[in-house]
Amino acid sequence: MLYRSAQSSLRSGNYRDAIIKLQKLEARFPFGRYAEQAQLELIYANFMSYQPEATRSAADRFIRLHPQHPNIDYAYYIKGLAEFNKDRGLLDRFASSDISKRDPTSARQSFADFSEFLERHPDSEYAADARQRMIYLVDLLARYEINVAKFYMRRGAFVAAANRARNVVEHYSQSRSVDEALAIRVEANWRLGLPEAANNSLRILAINDPRYPAFDNQGHFVFRQQAFDRDRSWLNMMSFGLVDRPDVPPPISLTTPTGVDEAVQMPEPVPAAAQIPKHKPWYRRLLG
Repeated sequence: MLYRSAQSSLRSGNYRDAIIKLQKLEARFPFGRYAEQAQLELIYANFMSYQPEATRSAADRFIRLHPQHPNIDYAYYIKGLAEFNKDRGLLDRFASSDISKRDPTSARQSFADFSEFLERHPDSEYAADARQRMIYLVDLLARYEINVAKFYMRRGAFVAAANRARNVVEHYSQSRSVDEALAIRVEANWRLGLPEAANNSLRILAINDPRYPAFDNQGHFVFRQQAFDRDRSWLNMMSFGLVDRPDVPPPISLTTPTGVDEAVQMPEPVPAAAQIPKHKPWYRRLLG
């Protein structure tokens, strides 16, 4: 029987063969007793064979054809999970790489997919895992904005850097990158000749994290001149900094505004979502 053969392929991990058999089953018996199950398992088989686009296509098709199916939450969940893993190749498992420096399109789409899933199925057995992944994605997107802001700072594009940092503060306020975004706004606004805007960001930073590394022992905010300096020339790097030194003024310190309420409660730390709990899909449990 074709369905049993597809099940055997799934159990053995031969997902590509299972995909072919499930597609044949659906084509031959589109209204048969195994049609819906085959469509649902096709989502899983595509996901396990690292085909994110095919996974999303299969999930969208299942959602469109069976909106009242008791396992419709699984289709929504896998749809977001496929986009979540889209830019994570096999090499990322063995070599550490900063994902926050990559194109954030997939991260944004995954966040939108998980948001839709939780809005429709907040009590799903996959909801807890989706929420943890959304926390991770918020932090990832915030770090991407920080990386772009640092790039602009190195190029002297202080308006663009301040705007990127503002995006983090306004749209990713629960991420762990808010303090760094505020520090960038302090320095960018100061270099733009906007001391009032710089002091506003500094005041918020002092309230949120008075122990932020940019503050020295006397409570002064020390500009990270070296971190945000323009790119070094080839001659400067080859001479280990002895030749063609950049014309840089000495670091400037900006006193932390007085009158900060020390009784202000520190924000609750965002849970570390770097280690996403592995969730075993219900198909894996059924298949052993």
